Amino acid sequence: MPLTPEVVTANRAVVARLASLDVSFVPDEEPWFTVDGVESPRQIGSDGSGGAFVLMPQRNVLYVSSEGRAGIIAGTFEAFVQLVVARPYWLDILKFSGGGDLQEMRRAAEALEATLDDEDEINETREEIRRSLDLGEADDPVVALYEAIAASDAIVRATDGSPFTTLFNRFSIDNDPMLRNAAA
Repeated sequence: MPLTPEVVTANRAVVARLASLDVSFVPDEEPWFTVDGVESPRQIGSDGSGGAFVLMPQRNVLYVSSEGRAGIIAGTFEAFVQLVVARPYWLDILKFSGGGDLQEMRRAAEALEATLDDEDEINETREEIRRSLDLGEADDPVVALYEAIAASDAIVRATDGSPFTTLFNRFSIDNDPMLRNAAA
């Protein structure tokens, strides 16, 4: 049986654990974006920065940031949960992607993992979610994230009609002293 938002939200412990990884399954009530070709986007949740997670008709997951960036981040809902569990800092990987360079994304992932505040607690959360959902580990979550965004063809628009830009940002970890030092 494929993993669905309904399966996840039926398990309160998993919902709480995912919330600690900055994924809330409480969608916004007021639509603040549109997706070309999608009548009523199904927002399944949000994050602490005001971004929205949308389950698309093709069953892939779109992320819409509150800063005007958007893109498909996972090919399936299960791949989305695997990404969040494996790399809860996935949005920062994109921030420090050097404009969508896979090697920069790998460097960012390594540096971000090295700077986790409470690695033991994060690892416990990861294992509990995987066990509760009978969820396998993602083969290579950074590559999966890169490929999903690179292939993303969703056009997201603000309510004024202006299109959102890609989730790939131009920074690298070299722009952040803490991450640069963590990578050294």
